[in-house]
Amino acid sequence: MARKLRWFQEQLSKAKQTPICRHTLDRELKLEELEAKLTDLETELLESIGNSGKLKRSYSELMELGLVLHKASAFFVSARSAADTQRRIAELNVVVDSEDTDHRLLLEQVHEASTDPSKQTRLGFIAGLVVKSKCASFERILFRATRGNMYLKQSPFADFVADPASGDQIEKVVFVVFFSGERARLKVTKICEAFGVNRYPFPEDAARQRQMKVEVSARLSELQTTLNAGVVHRQNILTIIGYNLDFWVAMVRREKAVYCALNMLSIDVTRKCLIAEGWCPVKTKQMIQDALQRATVDSNSELNTIFQVMQTKESPPTFYETNKFTAPFQEIVDAYGVARYQEANPGCFTIVTFPFLFAVMFGDWGHGIALLGGALYLIMKEKHYESQKLGDIMAMAFGGRYVILLMSIFSIYTGFVYNEFFSVPVLFWDSAYSCSDDDCSDATRAGLIKWSDLPYPFGLDPAWHGSRTELPFTNSLKMKMSILMGVSQMNLGLMLSWWNADFNHSKLDFWYVFVPQMLFLNSLFGYLSMLIIMKWCQGSKPDLYHVMIYMFLSPSEPLGENQLFWGQSYFQRMLVMIALVAVPWMLFPKPFKLRKLHEQKMQGRAYGALGGSDTESHEDLEHDEEEFNFSEVFVHQMIHTIEFVLGAVSNTASYLRLWALSLAHAQLSAVFFEKFLVLSFSYANPFIRVIGLVMFAFVTVGVLLIMESLSAFLHALRLHWVEFQNKFYVGDGYKFTPFSFKSLLESEDI
Repeated sequence: MARKLRWFQEQLSKAKQTPICRHTLDRELKLEELEAKLTDLETELLESIGNSGKLKRSYSELMELGLVLHKASAFFVSARSAADTQRRIAELNVVVDSEDTDHRLLLEQVHEASTDPSKQTRLGFIAGLVVKSKCASFERILFRATRGNMYLKQSPFADFVADPASGDQIEKVVFVVFFSGERARLKVTKICEAFGVNRYPFPEDAARQRQMKVEVSARLSELQTTLNAGVVHRQNILTIIGYNLDFWVAMVRREKAVYCALNMLSIDVTRKCLIAEGWCPVKTKQMIQDALQRATVDSNSELNTIFQVMQTKESPPTFYETNKFTAPFQEIVDAYGVARYQEANPGCFTIVTFPFLFAVMFGDWGHGIALLGGALYLIMKEKHYESQKLGDIMAMAFGGRYVILLMSIFSIYTGFVYNEFFSVPVLFWDSAYSCSDDDCSDATRAGLIKWSDLPYPFGLDPAWHGSRTELPFTNSLKMKMSILMGVSQMNLGLMLSWWNADFNHSKLDFWYVFVPQMLFLNSLFGYLSMLIIMKWCQGSKPDLYHVMIYMFLSPSEPLGENQLFWGQSYFQRMLVMIALVAVPWMLFPKPFKLRKLHEQKMQGRAYGALGGSDTESHEDLEHDEEEFNFSEVFVHQMIHTIEFVLGAVSNTASYLRLWALSLAHAQLSAVFFEKFLVLSFSYANPFIRVIGLVMFAFVTVGVLLIMESLSAFLHALRLHWVEFQNKFYVGDGYKFTPFSFKSLLESEDI
């Protein structure tokens, strides 16, 4: 039935008809009734298509025969006229053209063959149609095969004709080839067959030609009427199919899914009942029991269905309840890997961190408002697009409409922080600085407003925009902000690894993974973050690069002007020692502890087996010993340690992409604004201004709102997958996929 429905869909598509979705059903069909109905419709439609194909083939053959009769008869008429003219000229002893002589001689031989029975084998001819692209090759091979003892006359026409064999519209040429002898006839026939030539009978008598033309014309008219009736009949069948197709497809999908589920059931040893094993959420147990009880009553079964929770060593599937708002964020996490059962889910944190990191790179509240408009449009048209079949790009944008909504809101916020509106700062309050010569490095307080002794109330002071120190200042600010956000998110990842260890009651993961990793990361980059905050609070200008580099190269060297607090040198030496101790702390204890626990477990099992209290055999003990490979565990721990130590550096540096993309976005916005909008409005010509405004709109949408937003999206994705989730996320689970008729009906496959 599924095959028949797929074939019906193909026929509807060829006929350019769309199925009609019925909201009300006449009555519920049984499966046997549906199968019989589909079989009858398939047989009727196949018969209609087969008859139509035969009629079209006959119609095409008659069309070609009509063309042959028309073109070849015209050729014979002109040739006879030329032959009569040649006779009259010959009587006057006038020299004639060689081709016309050929016409005359050929026609004379044809006339002699028709009047004198003894000369009937002297000359023959074949008429038909050949594909125009093959005409030159056809003529050349005929000439070589007959050694020039033939005459070919071709007559092309402008329109295409339907080929009887394939039904395709092909450009063809009508031809008549004359030859002499039976051997030449066989050669010409084989060449025609090799070139796929359609040959047709052509009478020599003009009266017979006219009679055939009338017969062909009448037959064509009859076939056209029959073809039209067949088309109407086939359209009626397809209309019936299209009216019921969606309902039939849904019914077949449901029945097919039910039988597939039943095939997975097993029969008990008594062969009296079926046993089904599966997973279900804990909170739905009572709902399942109620549904089974209702099914028992509705089916009038004498036996009740037994629902029992089983104990198994298999890892359960992972199931998260999501809605249309949280589902796209969970899909972002699941694209990296489905969480292990009861593993900490980063999806709830991703709802905030993902759009915020995007906004850090896309900070412009003008662009954020434009992005917000697109997100609100998709949300308002939600019901409309849910019922539509969308393309790949549109489906991706619609599915992530709430992700785009949060990204735009956070972009507006960071745009206010950066004070950028399409790269232009907006003066919400008076600037707290008075700059001279576009240089704010030695700016003084303006003293013009009541809060002149305070910094700019919110965001970046617009006095920096356009000054010579703007780029160094914003670079330093955004770079340090990127480090702070990166270290904060990596610490969050380590905290989630602690929660995983605590939930699984794994003291080894807590003491020998979480604790040394936390100490190593914060003794280096946590300390760097602390120095950045202290530098901002104190307003001093120490060289943090010098401090961090010589913290390891020369820990005893005096800091001098780079010192931020008392006892900083001693504190740095202690942090270096903690970082050095944390590396072997991560590497050695856990593998040796695991081996010790395994040995104790094996000793306990061996004692139980010898005392008869355990049913395990010695083969099971040997198999368990083979499962634990100390060298493999140690190598795995060493790789994990090296990855974390090197990753602590590379991951922190990777967060600098927040600074780099934010800088690139701001500079591109400034260039587009100055080179398109400002430059065009510097001219008084209104046409130039309109052109500049249109070009600015195009590059803003195409480059900044589409390409730059996609780039920021991908970079935020990488920061979550690699820098954040690899601190705690295993992601080797599998999704819980319940039996659902709704998901089956939404599928496109039958």
